[in-house]
Formats: sequence, C-alpha cells, structure tokens
Amino acid sequence: MGVTGLVLAAGGSLRLGEAKQLLPYRGRTLLDATLDVARSCGFDQLLVTLGGSAPAVRDQVDLSGCTVIENPSYSAGCGSSVSSAISRVRGGSLVLLLGDQPGVRASSVRALLAAPTSIAVCRYDDGLGHPFLFRRPVFSELAGLHGDKAVWKLLHSGAFPVTEAPVDGPVPIDVDTRADYERLLAGEAR
Repeated sequence: MGVTGLVLAAGGSLRLGEAKQLLPYRGRTLLDATLDVARSCGFDQLLVTLGGSAPAVRDQVDLSGCTVIENPSYSAGCGSSVSSAISRVRGGSLVLLLGDQPGVRASSVRALLAAPTSIAVCRYDDGLGHPFLFRRPVFSELAGLHGDKAVWKLLHSGAFPVTEAPVDGPVPIDVDTRADYERLLAGEAR
C-alpha cells in the first residue's frame, strides 16, 4: 500500500507574530523548503494543511504536487489538522511532517518506513522528534485527535507499539519563535 506525506502548515503562528510559513529561507519561504523535502521523499500522495494565512500561503508558496486541505479549526492545534486530513489519505502509511521544520531529511523518512510497528518516531542524538509514521491500524485514532500535542499523547499512550528509528544528528529545528528562526538561519550560515 502507498505512502502519504502530510505536511502540517495550518498554524496561526501566534508565538512568532507573523506567518512563519512565509518567512524567508534559502531564497524562498520556510514552507517551500519543507515541501521540497517532502517532494524528495517520493510519497505516493502529498497533502498539506492550511489554515492561518491560507490565502497568502496559496499566493506565495509553490503548492504544486500537493493536495491542499483547508483546516477551519486550525486554532485548535495540530490535532485538528491531522483529523481534518486523515479521511483523504489513500495509502496504508502516513508520514507526518511539520511545515516549519525544513531540516528533516528524506533518509529519516526512509528509516521510519522500515519500522515493523504501526507507529514510528525518529530517535535523534538528543531526543525524539518529527517526522512520525502512522499505519492504517492507527488511522481511526488519528481521526479523533484534538489539541496541540495530541500526536505526542497518542505516541506515548501505550495503545500501540512504537518503533524509535535511529537518525544521526540533533532534532531539526522547529520554528515556533523568533529565536528558533534565528537559530535556523545561524545554522545555515555555517
């Protein structure tokens, strides 16, 4: 069965104060960089959720090859984006990526796909982090997610066995604040 990539990009960027999806990064936008990584993974289907700043994102980001899902409940957290997209997943596996985390590598996704369990998470040198893998037996749980840390709660619930796929390096920077963005840009300057 096929693999679907889901890029979560619906957030309202409340902690940052501006649309983080549109922050300049490598001559384009932060979301463009993340979508480039997602496209390099060779997913059979690529979904992206939009909510906050959706019209501006549609105008400024290259969404080619993506099925865009508008999440009107985006302010309720990432769980609402996952639950709004799950019915559109055609494949038997779902890889969840964050739209504000361009440092993820396609090799990390491949490591997840090798996992024997219905849930897998990347085990970086300094902790657990995205992307996550969910297989069809978990989809009904994903459909009912609510809140900002709902995926993490499912991961740690004990309801399903979880594989921690080893990935070299630190957890890629997830841009939630101005300081996160500055750390991301500082890393690019090296």
